Amino acid sequence: MKRYRQNETDALAEILRNDGVISVPTDTVYGICARISSEKAQERLRDVKHRPMTKAFPVMCADLAQIREIAEVGVTAEKVIRAFMPGPVTVILKKKEGLPDYVNGGMETLAVRMATGPALKELIEKTGCPVFMTSANQSGEPVSSSLDEIEKSCPDLDAMMEGNVSFGEASTIIDCTGEIPSILRKGPVTIEEIIRKIN
Repeated sequence: MKRYRQNETDALAEILRNDGVISVPTDTVYGICARISSEKAQERLRDVKHRPMTKAFPVMCADLAQIREIAEVGVTAEKVIRAFMPGPVTVILKKKEGLPDYVNGGMETLAVRMATGPALKELIEKTGCPVFMTSANQSGEPVSSSLDEIEKSCPDLDAMMEGNVSFGEASTIIDCTGEIPSILRKGPVTIEEIIRKIN
């Protein structure tokens, strides 16, 4: 399986635009991704990860403008996004009308992250749309902690981006669909930090 350097985003974006699935380092754990503008790409991602149809994938965007294209960003959500993104947080937002059902299994909400470094941001921008981003492992198994582990766990990947992860734990998931944010999964960012920042 070919490994690409972080400055080889042109080649990696080409793979994504052709419905490929690749692994990338994020600030929390290693992830695998595919473009959201193709149902075929999502199906490939499910095949690589053996993820059930009932579980929707989180989405990673390049920036706030791209988040607004796919989700409703209210006042509270924008405060959280501006305070903590890019960073080790995932926000739950109401999806925009017109977003295809396959993107989130027909649910009313989306789990959204923002690109956590220059290489990822560049990759998403060159792909031309947000990407599905999920942890690099088989569904239900421990998250891979190295490229060698990813290669063993997900042998059907089309390529890998080299790089390191920092936190080594999953992101904090923050529900921003209401007026007051709430934490759905604990992670590097605490509810105390969130309340302090947005107030």
